[in-house]
Amino acid sequence: MESFLYQATIYLTAAVIAVPIAARLGLGSVLGYLAAGMLIGPVLHLVGHETHSLQHFAEFGVVMMLFLIGLELEPRALWDMRHKLVGLGGLQVVLTMLAVMGTSMAFGMVWNRALAIGMIFALSSTAIVLQTLSEKGLMQTQGGRSAFAVLLTQDIAVIPMIAFLPLLALSAATGSPQEAAVLTEGVAPGPEIVTAATEAASLIGNLPGWGITLVTLAAVGAIILAGNYLVGPVFRFIHSARLPEMYTALALAILIGTASLMNIVGLSPALGAFLAGVVLANSEFRHELESDIQPFKGLLLGLFFITVGAGIDFAIFLNDPVRIVGIALCVMALKGAILCLLGYIFKLRHRNLVLFTLGLAQAGEFGFVLIAFSRQLEVLPADLAESVLLSITLTMLLTPLFFIIYDLISRRMDETADPTEDEAFEDEGIVIIAGIGRFGQIVNRMVQNSGFKTVILDNDLETIEVMRRFGFKCYFGDPTRPDILHAAGLSKARVLVAAMDDNDAVTKLVKYARSERPELHIIARAYDRSHVYGLFRAGADDIVRETFDSSVRAGRYVLENIGLTNFEAAEAAKIFYQHDRMTMRELAELWDPDTPTKQNAEYIARSNELEKDLEAALLARLSPNEDDAA
Repeated sequence: MESFLYQATIYLTAAVIAVPIAARLGLGSVLGYLAAGMLIGPVLHLVGHETHSLQHFAEFGVVMMLFLIGLELEPRALWDMRHKLVGLGGLQVVLTMLAVMGTSMAFGMVWNRALAIGMIFALSSTAIVLQTLSEKGLMQTQGGRSAFAVLLTQDIAVIPMIAFLPLLALSAATGSPQEAAVLTEGVAPGPEIVTAATEAASLIGNLPGWGITLVTLAAVGAIILAGNYLVGPVFRFIHSARLPEMYTALALAILIGTASLMNIVGLSPALGAFLAGVVLANSEFRHELESDIQPFKGLLLGLFFITVGAGIDFAIFLNDPVRIVGIALCVMALKGAILCLLGYIFKLRHRNLVLFTLGLAQAGEFGFVLIAFSRQLEVLPADLAESVLLSITLTMLLTPLFFIIYDLISRRMDETADPTEDEAFEDEGIVIIAGIGRFGQIVNRMVQNSGFKTVILDNDLETIEVMRRFGFKCYFGDPTRPDILHAAGLSKARVLVAAMDDNDAVTKLVKYARSERPELHIIARAYDRSHVYGLFRAGADDIVRETFDSSVRAGRYVLENIGLTNFEAAEAAKIFYQHDRMTMRELAELWDPDTPTKQNAEYIARSNELEKDLEAALLARLSPNEDDAA
C-alpha cells in the first residue's frame, strides 16, 4: 500500500508540474505528459519496472476516449463516413504495411518478420492524435475528420493483424534450419502481457470458424440491443435513488462491461466502446454519460503518456542511436508520403492536407501490443523488438512537435483557402435551452420550427421522456454542472436560454456561462424584479419575467373594454413596456441584495419618481384623444 501511494504521488506530482508548463509554452498537454514521464523515469529513476504494467492499465483511457467519440457520432454520421473508412483508411493501412515491408526486405530482412514490422508501423497513435485534435479544436475540420476515419480503420485492422501474427510464426518455424536458428537467436521471452487475442483463444479458440463468427456477431448485437433497450430502464431505476455517484458507477459499468465482452470474443475493446458510444449517441443520457466518463479518460490518457515517456530505455538508445533515430525518421517520412498522396486523392487541400499528413505520420500505442505478441510468438527477436519499440516511442514524442509545425504552417496559409463543406457542423446545437418546463418548451418550439437546432438540458427525467415522445431531442443532466454544459456544446453555442424553475440555479448558470463565454448571448427567465436585478448583475443579456408579457396583454384587454380603442390600448401597452425596461436598468443600479427592498430608501424614492413619470407619459399620450372626444 505504501509503495502504491508513493508511486501515485510521483506520477501525479510530475503531471501537475510538467503539463501546465507545456501548455503555457504552447506545446500541448501530450508533450507535457511525455516530458513528465521521461523526467521521473530515465532521468531521475523515481519509477521502475511497474511502468509497463501501468501502461496496459492506462491504455483503458484510449477505450474511454473512443467511447466518448462514439457518443458524438450518430449512426447516420458514421454511415456517411463509410467511404473514408473503407477507402482512405483501408488504403492507408495496406499501402503503409506493404511499403514498410518492402523497405525492410530491401535491407535483407526475411519476409514474415518484415510483414510483422509493416503491420506494427502501419498504425498511428489514436491517443495522441485525438487528444491533440480535441485540444486544438480541429476535430470538426475536414482534415481532423479524415484523420479520425483513418484511426478508426486502424483500430479495426488490429483485429485481423493479431489473428494473422500466429501464421507468421508458423512460417518461421517451417523454414530452413538455418533460418529458424537466425529467427530464434537471442530471443528472450517478452513480458507476460495478456492481449485480447490470447484471452479470446482460451474461450472461443476451440470453436469452428462459423462458431467464432456467430459469437462475434452475437456480442455486437448484444451491445446494440442493450444500448437501445436496457440502458434507459437502468438509468430510470438509479434515478429514483437521487445519488449522483450512481450515474458515474453506471457509466463505468457500461464501458467496462462492453470492453470485457469484446475481449471475450477476441475483438478490440476500443472498437467495442466506440460501437457502444455510437449506439447511445441518440440517448437522452448522452451528456450525462459524457460528463461522468470525461475525468477518468483524461487521467488515464495522461497516465498512459507518462508511462510511454518513463518506459524509454536510454541505455539501448545510446548503444545505437543512429539506427533507432533512422528507423523512426524513415517510418515517418514513408508514412507521411503515403498520407499526403492519399489525402490529395481524397480531395484534402491546403491546411487540411498538412494536418492529415503531419498528424498521422507517427506509429501508435497498438504497436506496443503487436510487438509484445510478436515476441511471445518469436516472430521478432528481442533486440529487434526493442529497437522497434524505441522507434515507436520516438515517433510519438515527435508528434506534438509536428502539430506545432502544423500551427506555424497554418498561420501562413490564406484563411479562405480551406473548403467550407464543414460549416454545417457548426450549426448543430447553436442554441442551448436549459430547462424544458412550460417556459422552455415554448422557446424551443419557436426556435426549432424556425429551422434552427437546439440542445435541450433538464434534470427532470420524466419531463425529458415526455418531450422525447413528442419528437424533441432532450438530454438528461443538471444544466448548472460545468461538465454537462461543456458536453452539450457551450464552447460552440451562440445563444443560451436559462429557463429553469429554480431562481438560484438560473443565476448560477448565467454567472458561470458569462465567465466562460463573455461573447455568448444569454437569455434568462426571471421570477420577479429582485431576480431580474440579480440576473442583470450576473451578466444576462435579455431577462424575461415569466408573467410580465402575459400581464401586459391582460392590462391591454382591460383598457380595450373600459373605453379605449384598440390602437390606444396598444399604444398604452407599448409605452408601459418601454418605460418598464428603462426603469429596470436604472433601479438595478440601486438594488442591494443584502438589503430588503422595503428598507432601501434610495430605491423606494427613485421607484416612486419613475412611477409618476410613467403616469405622466401615459396621460400625455392619451389626453389628446380625450380632448377630441369632448
